[in-house]
Amino acid sequence: MSGGVKSYAAVDLGASSGRVMVGRVGPDSLELTEAHRFANRPVRVPEGLRWDVLALYRGVLDGLRAAGQADSVGIDSWAVDYGLLDADGALLGNPVHYRDARTEGVAEKVWATVPATELYAATGIQYAPFNTLYQLVAARGTRQFAHAERLLLVPDLLAYWLTGEQGTELTNASTTQLVDPRTRDWSSEVADRLGIDLGLFAPLRQPGDPAGFLRPEVLEETGLTGPVPVTAVGSHDTASAVAAVPADGERFAYICTGTWSLAGLELAAPVLTEESRAANFTNELGLDGTVRYLRNIMGLWLLQECVRAWGDPDLGALLREASAVPALRSVVDAGDATFLAPGRMPERIAEACRALGQPVPESRAEITRCILDSLALAHRRAIEDAQRLAGHPVDVVHIVGGGTRNTLLCQLTADACGLPVVAGPTEAAALGNVLAQARAHGLAGDLADARRLLVRTQQLTRYEPRGDAARWRAAEARLTTR
Repeated sequence: MSGGVKSYAAVDLGASSGRVMVGRVGPDSLELTEAHRFANRPVRVPEGLRWDVLALYRGVLDGLRAAGQADSVGIDSWAVDYGLLDADGALLGNPVHYRDARTEGVAEKVWATVPATELYAATGIQYAPFNTLYQLVAARGTRQFAHAERLLLVPDLLAYWLTGEQGTELTNASTTQLVDPRTRDWSSEVADRLGIDLGLFAPLRQPGDPAGFLRPEVLEETGLTGPVPVTAVGSHDTASAVAAVPADGERFAYICTGTWSLAGLELAAPVLTEESRAANFTNELGLDGTVRYLRNIMGLWLLQECVRAWGDPDLGALLREASAVPALRSVVDAGDATFLAPGRMPERIAEACRALGQPVPESRAEITRCILDSLALAHRRAIEDAQRLAGHPVDVVHIVGGGTRNTLLCQLTADACGLPVVAGPTEAAALGNVLAQARAHGLAGDLADARRLLVRTQQLTRYEPRGDAARWRAAEARLTTR
């Protein structure tokens, strides 16, 4: 590219949509544009809930065509889910969706062999019923699993179809609950005790490692001219998003917002204490030897499901109405697994408020305000707990991802945390994806250099805390003293 500027295609797949973004990076410039966006619609078939991975791959190919000639391609997606390949490299059925019911009750079976305390001490991964480890135990004994010769996590599966090369990117591998965060390698002890064959996994890759070149058939279908390299990035979208947090120094917390809220700290080493396990914090791996110490919160999924149930009303108008509803009238635990499954979300939120002895929100605006107050409260709890458990104080909270567009949520989070909130960038995962590629090709320095470039080039909004912190403490007490 002319003038020292290079072009990178970032494939960024979320739970509800996928996009191919183009990042143009120069020594002191970083521009991101959307080339193609497509829906990610899971399909419920007789055997359960599945990802339509072929439609996703079609979206990726269409996106690469729309993006035009690129110096590299990188792929990130949600975590934990995978595809199984047979001995010929063919996909054995659509990947199972993490919200599928097959893992119900599986964790207790795993803990009978490897107690939860030992599992956390070895892997540092929080309990979630859909962790890859539990999915693998649930799949054991099925005909599909019996014929599997290779397991590829979703972004690695798409990279394989693009290049013919197989690998397992480390940041996403760390979410499987089969990696030791201290060695940043597989935990053979956990795998052996549970009878999991680590040979199913392709060799580990680091962000920045080469991941092959687009196959001739892909070049023909996308209209691109080869060779076009594929570069491993932080293929867990949260790893890419955290890499794009425009922070200065180490005293910051982050919240990656979207379908989930992922709230926590960036650390140099994992926190593997029993207190950390009891607080349900996870230690996932990040770029440059970092650890993403965070808690999963249900996030804007709660609002997305309500909006879907209401027939997709105008969101801007709904948020304006919610801002006029009295604050903290009713709150629920936004991390409660009872909200994990789709369907009947407005009724389930009302039922939770009733069970807590609080006023039951009735209008759409009241339910929306309950959700946003509850999310801000969950953000507060996660950031306070993370600082205490890690011994790592912070001065500012960075919000990145889709939730940056929700100004009410950003302000409520500042109020709840009693700390300034810096919101932006919105497309953090795609920017982190682009920056990992740029670094691999010599156009960006270390993580601190990349973040300085973000501060100079991205639109950021600052929210100062306001109101009475005692009201948030009182609201939290309603959830912790039930």
